[in-house]
Amino acid sequence: MATVLLIEDDQSIADMISIYLSEEDYTVHIARDGQQGNELFRTTNPDVVILDVMLPDTNGMEICREFRTQSSVPIMMISAKSEVSERVKALVIGADDYLCKPFSMRELAARTGALLRRSSMSKTSPDSKISETQAIRVDIDKRCVYLHGSVVETTYSEFEMMKHFWLHPGKVFSREELLNKIRGMDAFVTERSVDVHITNLRKKMEKDPKEPKYIKTVWGFGYKFET
Repeated sequence: MATVLLIEDDQSIADMISIYLSEEDYTVHIARDGQQGNELFRTTNPDVVILDVMLPDTNGMEICREFRTQSSVPIMMISAKSEVSERVKALVIGADDYLCKPFSMRELAARTGALLRRSSMSKTSPDSKISETQAIRVDIDKRCVYLHGSVVETTYSEFEMMKHFWLHPGKVFSREELLNKIRGMDAFVTERSVDVHITNLRKKMEKDPKEPKYIKTVWGFGYKFET
């Protein structure tokens, strides 16, 4: 039984989500604001976080950023803000999905299940191993990327992309291929999301992100990873 941390200040929405997910055999912990969300995050060790953007004491984006520095747990942002800029911002700071209000409970449950499946598959992948180059080491079992011996903090999606690159060095992938690999077909994202993740990985791993050594752009097609 998976544990969900729901951080939502609207009681009616929180109750509906909690009831529906409980009927789907999830254990749901509800926080009404950011402070309570932080406390429950530490004490409940959730398998997935559903996080509202607008909270009474803080912005959910800040909570997402803080959680991401501590854990690679899948995070789904929910918000009435449907602008592309808001969705991109959420991905940049570490969210794995973004669902616009109003939404159906079936869709929320499906997306929650998809995040959990991808997380579970990553932890039990038969490809689990440690891979390395002179500068980079990828520990798939521990879900860690190392650059010159130091841990590179990655989001769930960034790690999935890096792992996929690493297992296929030199192979060129289109944005659509990378999108389907790291996000799945049932999540609402765009090919722009891939560019955001690539930009973030380059900032974290490349000496000069504008002249990348490892994650290369193949103009007119996509990206590849060079060892």
